[in-house]
Amino acid sequence: MRKLPSDIRSLGLRRLPAAATAENTVLNLIKPFCFVRAAKRATAPLALLLLASCSGLQYIPQGEKLYTGSKVTINAPEKLPNQAALQTELESVIRPKPNASILGLRPKLYFWHLGVGKKKGLGKTLADKFGEAPVLLSQVKATATRDLISNRLHNNGYLRGTTTSEVKEQEKTAQVNYTANAGPLYRYTEVNFPKRDTLIDAAIRRTQGASLLKVGDAYNLNTLTAERVRIDAVLKNEGYYYFSPDLLVFQVDSTLDKKATVDLRVKPTAPDKTLRPYWLDQVSLNTDYILTDTLRHQPIRYKGYKYYPDEKVFKASAITRATFLYPDSVFRRRRRDQTLSRLMNLGTFRFVEIRFKPAAAGDTTVTTPAGTPYQRARLDAEVLMTQLKKKSLRAEIQLATKTNGFTGPALIVAFRNRSALRGGEQLLVNATASTETQTGGGNSSVGLTSYELGINAQLLIPRLVVPDLPLLDVHLPNSDFQPRTVIGAGYKTVTRAGYFREDLFNFNYGYTWKTKITNEQEIRPIDITYVRLGSTTKAFDDLLNSRAYLKSAFQQQFILASSYRYTYNQQVLEQRRQQIYFSGQIEGSGNVAQGIASSFSFPKTDGKYTIGGQQYSQYLKFDLELREYYRINPNPASGNRIVARLQAGIGMPYGNSDVLPYPKQYGIGGPNSVRAFAARGVGPGTYKPATGDQVNNQFYDQVGDIRLEGNVEYRQDLFPYVKGAVFLDAGNIWLANPDTARPGSDANGNPDGRFGQFQLSSFMKELAVGAGAGIRIDVQFFVIRFDYAMPLRSPSGNTGGPGRLNLAIGYPF
Repeated sequence: MRKLPSDIRSLGLRRLPAAATAENTVLNLIKPFCFVRAAKRATAPLALLLLASCSGLQYIPQGEKLYTGSKVTINAPEKLPNQAALQTELESVIRPKPNASILGLRPKLYFWHLGVGKKKGLGKTLADKFGEAPVLLSQVKATATRDLISNRLHNNGYLRGTTTSEVKEQEKTAQVNYTANAGPLYRYTEVNFPKRDTLIDAAIRRTQGASLLKVGDAYNLNTLTAERVRIDAVLKNEGYYYFSPDLLVFQVDSTLDKKATVDLRVKPTAPDKTLRPYWLDQVSLNTDYILTDTLRHQPIRYKGYKYYPDEKVFKASAITRATFLYPDSVFRRRRRDQTLSRLMNLGTFRFVEIRFKPAAAGDTTVTTPAGTPYQRARLDAEVLMTQLKKKSLRAEIQLATKTNGFTGPALIVAFRNRSALRGGEQLLVNATASTETQTGGGNSSVGLTSYELGINAQLLIPRLVVPDLPLLDVHLPNSDFQPRTVIGAGYKTVTRAGYFREDLFNFNYGYTWKTKITNEQEIRPIDITYVRLGSTTKAFDDLLNSRAYLKSAFQQQFILASSYRYTYNQQVLEQRRQQIYFSGQIEGSGNVAQGIASSFSFPKTDGKYTIGGQQYSQYLKFDLELREYYRINPNPASGNRIVARLQAGIGMPYGNSDVLPYPKQYGIGGPNSVRAFAARGVGPGTYKPATGDQVNNQFYDQVGDIRLEGNVEYRQDLFPYVKGAVFLDAGNIWLANPDTARPGSDANGNPDGRFGQFQLSSFMKELAVGAGAGIRIDVQFFVIRFDYAMPLRSPSGNTGGPGRLNLAIGYPF
């Protein structure tokens, strides 16, 4: 029987490029221009460029040859499964890496030569920055490389694989090629788990149903390694605190041709403490731990825990609710990780650490149900929490840019209390004052000024505050993430100079929770918005009186909504080359109010039900967003990627409403949308404001009930902190019901008389299309973006037109 070690480590080396085959030809072509001749025949700048383009072979020491790379040829008696992946893996172990070469030219060798024997000066500087020492044939360890290639063959199931090498020499260069003789592929014919009558062997046998080793699969060392890790993870959740993967060994019998029998065993030298499960004895919770390890509070007993209270900041129930390590329970690593995550999710601690040690009271004698006494091993656990500052006040000045084209300075004062009710509840209060001007390029520069004052508060409660329903487990015991109840309220007053002032009130109550790191759900049973139109000017009154559609949208801004949103986001999985983002939301408003009003025969005003004299909105709204991020380079640090986004939304007014309320309507255009057009400068449908219509150019009525938008963007790293992009955008909005009172409709892009209404047969022809390029300054914690876009097609039928420069903060998506 031949035993194969289960912990063979790969070197993780990178793939090397093959050497240029036309090197001598290129050398002969450039030789007249190299070195001294270039300096004699050219001006100084041109000579430097020509010198940098030489092959560099003149710098090779006497008796040496320049190593130009290697290739691996796989020789197998039959077609190999996953041959491309095996080829890449075999090539990855080849060392050293040859000098960088472009068509046989190696300018880095020239710059390296400039610095030979120098400690300072221009030559030394150029050598350090651009140079590269020659890689010589004498540096190639072919024997060691052959062993590594053979090792990789064995790891992939070719247990009789061998490797040979051949040196191909030319006048001043040499290439080393390897031939990997794979031989037959070995497959598992038996997989045997431990059979002893011990606790540890019995625990390992219970994991066999989920084993990664399947009869018929090809032998693979990586699979064996993953199997050890899998078994260890299971055992860690069954109390085996001191167990580790390297205590498992695989004995592989490969004496029969193409057959491998695997026997899994626990090392006979494994320490006794690793072979038995542990139970938790005492669990202590210290909410005010400091690095000096000074205990500033006397412990108390609370629900079996040894609790060090800080009652000015926390109630004991707030901490135990987020703790999943229970006294007198079996140790489970899953519960340890969950406790760390939940406590950090509270947002009140800077650090959380959990320490385990053998119980001070020693092992405990317990009795089995059959009456047999045995010793139970026990651990003490210490949960040490270092607090953040409970209260903070921050003031900041921002330059705000909005998707509707408003830009201007803002003053924000933010207050945070990280345990407002001593239960880990976070109270956030923000006060805002800003002045903004709506600007744009081309004909859309309108100079409209807006002033805003507002205050809002949000209370984040680290639990789901819901009725105690038998079928609803509001604690989410299997989630690593802290569920929250969110209560918010706010007031804002907005003044649009020369037009109107409005007051906005909002109140919402809802829940957010995550079942895993990529999934988040939010439900808001109560989401009330009330917009009161205050003082208005004659110009704005005339606008509303002439636009019944717009007037209805502004009147019905009493919104009694409920919503549900689901988000799936793979961007948190940073190592993934392809990442998907999906968000879907459904929102409804006015249904409960409508039921009450119709049941009790409330009186109507202008044919609409009211509450407190105010018409309320009734609608259903659906929104979907799908994004894909694909990284061109496998390196996770690379920013070179293709990004695409598709957005679709539809709002259907009914019952008490003819149109969606104005804050819920869709707009297209601007720095985060179709960038070749102004914010809310497209649609609905083929509608185009009449030339010189200043009111329409202020984007009030270029909104709709239906949205379709798509974007694709290629992002490229340029320099440190500087990225470039090229992009293509398309989209439009439409109305669910025609707006026959819209002035200029028939004469300006609506010869069919649809007045912006969506039709399935023609919507693709009505998409606004733009393309452009941009520069982004990305310094991790903020991004400044400059995008210039040109319109390629306008829904109204025009093409071309002036481009737009968009200045924005952050990426568009």
